[in-house]
Amino acid sequence: MIKVQDLHYSYGRKPVFSGLSLDLQPGHIYGLLGKNGTGKSTLLRVISGLLFAQRGEVNVLGFNPVKRDPRFLRQVFMVPEEFYLPNTGIESYLLANAGFYPDFNRSQFDAYLKEFTIPAGQSLQEMSYGQKKKFLVSFGLACNTPVLLMDEPTNGLDIMSKSQFRKVMAGAVSDNKCILISTHQVKDLENLIDRITIIDEGNILFDQTVGNISSKLHFKISFDSDEVRSAIYRENSLKGSAVILINEAGEEGGLDLEMLYKAIVTNKDAVQSAFK
Repeated sequence: MIKVQDLHYSYGRKPVFSGLSLDLQPGHIYGLLGKNGTGKSTLLRVISGLLFAQRGEVNVLGFNPVKRDPRFLRQVFMVPEEFYLPNTGIESYLLANAGFYPDFNRSQFDAYLKEFTIPAGQSLQEMSYGQKKKFLVSFGLACNTPVLLMDEPTNGLDIMSKSQFRKVMAGAVSDNKCILISTHQVKDLENLIDRITIIDEGNILFDQTVGNISSKLHFKISFDSDEVRSAIYRENSLKGSAVILINEAGEEGGLDLEMLYKAIVTNKDAVQSAFK
């Protein structure tokens, strides 16, 4: 559905990507993780056709995003981190924009607004930043595009809104839809995404499904000094040590995305050795 091969992109003399490749399939929510400035937003803009690759190939739904083909544009929606909404009401916004997306579903849109507790008669400019973000997420989901790109969608959301976001997104997954969410707030997506891609300095450090991670790595709190020493990653906690171990016994357990991210950034080779 989305195939990126040997992507090169730079801002002036500052390279962002030098040979990045990625293959994304429908039926998944992908988490694109990384610290600020690693190229997450740039990658989303290249996929959506807002930025043009300087070298390499990008294929989305059989289209080259650079050509901005209307048949391509109506199948891709992006929720950017920074956005502008006009000084108008919700109905006027829908009248001006919904027609560009042939699968837009008004009933779904109204249900999302209700879930996010956004009054239907409110002007967009009267909304807080968090409300605007939830409105845009609602519109993007209701467009029912096969490709949905989200750049830091939980920025500006309070604790309850983040919970609502996860609930709404979990219900939006379908076999013919590919959702790519970029964030540096890894905890917000912990129970939502089913494949994790971590980029740093324009390179992919890690790319695995959640199921594969859980089968290869074991996350736990340990009080055993030998176990702590043998961990591929460890950090002190109020109760014992939080560790990541090679899951040699095939134990079932949860996933701590924040710990995994820190482990990959600080000790990539040790983590990768578990998947060889």
